[in-house]
Amino acid sequence: MTKARLLRLSVVLVSIFMILLIIVYWDNVGTAHFYLHTSFSRPHSPGAIAAGEDWEALPDVDEFLAKLLSSSLKQNSSIPRKTEQLLVQGSNKPVVSNLEENVRGYDWSTHKDRNSLDQEKLQVERQRTLREFCANSSFTFPTKERSFDDIPNYELNHLIVDDRHGVIYCYVPKVACTNWKRVMIVLSESLLDQGVPYRNPLDIPREHVHNSSTHLTFNKFWRRYGKFSRHLMKIKLKKYTKFLFVRDPFVRLISAFRSKFELENEEFYRRFAIPMLKLYSNHTNLPTSVSEAFGAGLKVSFSDFIQYLLDPRTEKMAPFNEHWRQVYRLCHPCQIDYDFIGKLETLDEDAAYLLQLLKVDRLLRFPPSYRNRTASSWEDNWFAKIPLAWRQQLYKLYEADFVLFGYPKPENLLKD
Repeated sequence: MTKARLLRLSVVLVSIFMILLIIVYWDNVGTAHFYLHTSFSRPHSPGAIAAGEDWEALPDVDEFLAKLLSSSLKQNSSIPRKTEQLLVQGSNKPVVSNLEENVRGYDWSTHKDRNSLDQEKLQVERQRTLREFCANSSFTFPTKERSFDDIPNYELNHLIVDDRHGVIYCYVPKVACTNWKRVMIVLSESLLDQGVPYRNPLDIPREHVHNSSTHLTFNKFWRRYGKFSRHLMKIKLKKYTKFLFVRDPFVRLISAFRSKFELENEEFYRRFAIPMLKLYSNHTNLPTSVSEAFGAGLKVSFSDFIQYLLDPRTEKMAPFNEHWRQVYRLCHPCQIDYDFIGKLETLDEDAAYLLQLLKVDRLLRFPPSYRNRTASSWEDNWFAKIPLAWRQQLYKLYEADFVLFGYPKPENLLKD
């Protein structure tokens, strides 16, 4: 009787083990390529973590999965990376075919005069600022106190995972996210061109870059891993290198307005411009297409846009669109311990340093920045006709992004 029970128990344990193996290995973008260039040590210099290094204590299921994944690390660490070696052969100055990007133009200068920034100290300071304000009980904002487990899956859709290099990128629209998504596609080899992975970020068509099916994001884990999804997320958050890029919140709003409402954008015209024109400019019988509206001189003003953001009805109808949603709502910086915080204001230096830290700088270069990037010096002109009370309300709405990421309070805009 005892032998029979032991046999049944063994069968059950083996079955559970096999199911877990299938979950981990039988995935086309799975953790079988769990390469670690991972979590930077703090407060010391960033560095890679060895595949066999001990992990901190985890719950039983997490610990089991962690050991399972660690065993795959040792097996995969010696596998040649031929595909990565091929990436180096990409052209130094790719041909840009996208119309929008041809119009905008790229800055191919090397910016050698700006390479004097001490990147390591800069990162220590940015992370220190973020951690201090996340821990400061007197500084509050919505969702600050919740745990990672409290974040709904649909709010994790901006966390892109590259299992091949052990990287997690939280993308923030209007902060060079198109080109960072391109980098992630090249690294993860998640998109093919005639059967061959893209080697050059700028060769990837813009329409593919923003296609959600192109990227493995945290909100997709539930479909892939079921009840183990949160455990795997936590393991990857602990071991992978996590980064995001931010910019001055008010300048980001200006950039979003220029991109979505000053250019003909059919989707944004129908979803946002028509309601704004009706609510804040008292227009009726509006054209159904953006080209007709622009032809008739019907455009959303920056004032309309600010009113829309401040209108309490906006959030009641739906969460802010990602292009103007606050960074703390997109990337959850008080719940996720980011290893690298880049800024658009120092994009060239930050991008080059990050690619070095990830040890992929020989595989690709970050695409050059736009020459006509929205500048912070424009703020005074853009906000000149916005009432002071609105500017003050707008600052409160985005205050957490200013404070957490070390942007100075725009006092000149908030006083008479």
